[in-house]
Amino acid sequence: MKKLRPKRLEDALEFRAEYKALPFAGGTDLMVRYRGYTGTLPRIQSPVLFLDALDELKTLEIADGTLRIGAGISMAELLDFSGTPELLRRAVQLIAAPALRNRASLGGNICNASPAADSLPPLYVHQARIVAVSREGERSLPIAEFLAGPGQTALKEHEILLRIEVPLLSEEGRLYYRKVGTRKANALSKLSSAGYAELHKGKVLDFRFALGAVAPTVIRLPEAESLVQGALLKEIDSRAVCEAADTRIRPIDDQRSNAAYRRKIALNSLMEFIEQLKTIVPEDL
Repeated sequence: MKKLRPKRLEDALEFRAEYKALPFAGGTDLMVRYRGYTGTLPRIQSPVLFLDALDELKTLEIADGTLRIGAGISMAELLDFSGTPELLRRAVQLIAAPALRNRASLGGNICNASPAADSLPPLYVHQARIVAVSREGERSLPIAEFLAGPGQTALKEHEILLRIEVPLLSEEGRLYYRKVGTRKANALSKLSSAGYAELHKGKVLDFRFALGAVAPTVIRLPEAESLVQGALLKEIDSRAVCEAADTRIRPIDDQRSNAAYRRKIALNSLMEFIEQLKTIVPEDL
């Protein structure tokens, strides 16, 4: 197995294009995916491109209302950064254990493209954009377009994920995050959900809700969101909203859970967030 560890982005892009090298940024899922038999090395056929020495992938700053996160930033670094949005912070805090968060990167979590990845529902709610780079330059696309299915992304074989751009939400907005797993910590998600609502005098100005582990990719619920957005809180029919959401939810049975349970808790999470919002009186806004 050929190992490449460039110190300049230009060299990394050259290696990526020439050797079709496999990017390695944390590797906490990648090592499991390519594991061999006990006592053997991982069975990775292509050269491995280690990205940990690239300063260009260590961006962590806020500019023009957007958090720019380099693809190589670790989960632990996100938690230490004071500007990390609360919704994303809640998700990262529940990812595995501290030792893994010190190693795992946000870019790696995204490119692994698991429908159950904990960081993804908050990023969908924030309407994050993914910036990829190649020798030809940068290109940006919404995270919902970047993720194509389990283990599948729109990253081209000559590109590297450069950064994630996360538009900040209103500090006055209401947030919701729920992870359902076998344990509270160090467990893969059966389901995760994230929500955001912006309210004014009892009316919903903006409403977003995302679910993980109920479809081939993380999903938003546009039909359900449209029933809530623009409505008065007291007039929202929670059951009608859940019925609209149900058409988007397509869970499967696997070793962690079954489809019926996932569907039930997905709809329960959506209803829980709406009911929480309905307890807010206009004077509190």
